[in-house]
Amino acid sequence: MPAIDSLPPLREVIATHGLAAKKSLGQNFLLDLNLTAKIARSAGDLTGADVLEIGPGPGGLTRGLLAEGARKVLAVEKDARCLPALQEIAAAYPGRLEVINADALALDPSERLTPPIKIVANLPYNVGTELLTRWLDPADWPPFWDSLTLMFQREVAERIVAQPGSKAYGRLAVLAQWRCTARIVMELPPEAFTPPPKVRSAVVHLQALPEPRFPADARLLQAVVAQAFNQRRKMLRASLKGLRPDIEDRLLAAGIQPTDRAETVDLERFCALARNLES
Repeated sequence: MPAIDSLPPLREVIATHGLAAKKSLGQNFLLDLNLTAKIARSAGDLTGADVLEIGPGPGGLTRGLLAEGARKVLAVEKDARCLPALQEIAAAYPGRLEVINADALALDPSERLTPPIKIVANLPYNVGTELLTRWLDPADWPPFWDSLTLMFQREVAERIVAQPGSKAYGRLAVLAQWRCTARIVMELPPEAFTPPPKVRSAVVHLQALPEPRFPADARLLQAVVAQAFNQRRKMLRASLKGLRPDIEDRLLAAGIQPTDRAETVDLERFCALARNLES
């Protein structure tokens, strides 16, 4: 396949700048520019959109996002070693790449971006789930972003899209599917990365809904789901007994049998229970 731009191959970039991946930063670099371009395309039409990228490393996905027409890419990179390589990309795409040397967990990027905003990232494994839960749980909804296209360990990706009755179904599935449409759009084997991780990876696309699927107070829904899944082997009448003394009646009112376990209860009934508890 033809090169996506005139910049050097990523292996050459890594060798030039001495960018050996650091395990402490959860780094696994994806070096195939055709794959990074495919990930960029899975985020949908990027023309006319600003894109937030977390952990760009040597810039493979960054180049894919720019080549696919992103209006602007805001790349947040904690590892200062990667900055010279990212600045070379910025020079090749004048005015379209802004690089910030910062910890994504300590940064509010929204004021640097203009809607519509998409978040596309090969997230560092050690902060991926925490960043996702923050993006899914803002103070106000809809959020500042329109969609998330994120790479995770396959196990985490399966938890995001899991359905009731499966072993992967839990708090993350409820949180993600309450406010988004979520689907796995790509899978990648370990050998696609340098160094190869011990697990398979997958890209998940989450499209924000204008409003949650079912009405519920966000804090109360999270409290209910957290308590239910923290003791997922217990019947709900036992795991939720600390919420209300009449929890069995409230479960029945929400269409849930007191003897049900959390992994069998769908999103709609969890929301119904949260509304009942609020009343």
